[in-house]
Amino acid sequence: MVKTIVDPSLQAKMHQYHIVGRAAPTQKNPVPKIYRMRLFAKNKVLAKSRFWYFMKKLNKAKKSGGELLAINEMFEPRPLKVNNYGIWLRYESRTNTHNMYKEYRDVTINGAVGQMYMEMAGRHRAHPNTIQIINTATLKDDECKRDHVTEMHGAGLKYPVIRKVPMQSKKYRTTFKAKRPNTFVH
Repeated sequence: MVKTIVDPSLQAKMHQYHIVGRAAPTQKNPVPKIYRMRLFAKNKVLAKSRFWYFMKKLNKAKKSGGELLAINEMFEPRPLKVNNYGIWLRYESRTNTHNMYKEYRDVTINGAVGQMYMEMAGRHRAHPNTIQIINTATLKDDECKRDHVTEMHGAGLKYPVIRKVPMQSKKYRTTFKAKRPNTFVH
């Protein structure tokens, strides 16, 4: 078996962060309001940057005049179970700002968000920094709306075997062959 080396730039490995912060206490406002956000980013540095981007919009608190109280990475409790994920987002195109709802099937919410960033870049030419994730949710099978997600539901789901290669008996098996194997079965 040959290990394939995949270019890491082709995989948007997203992480989910839970960031708590506030504007720095001043004489005018000694106990500022605390804000908590769930953000998706490739690393902790970009997550902090995104937090301050939203804080600047919410209450005019900048990084220089604010403080972070906690940064925690969130992990999926069961990362081996396939789930349906719904993502509500807003993105800026070349002409306007658009709201969207998308559905994905993945084993983690991070994988679903990574799929979303790839799809938005391919189908809508959206830059990652123009995409704002409004909400994410784990959906039950009956709550899903999109066809590419609902076609994977059902207990009787079967996949066709396209090419069946017959097993060779042990005495004819070798590591190297002079001819290519015949995979056509009548």
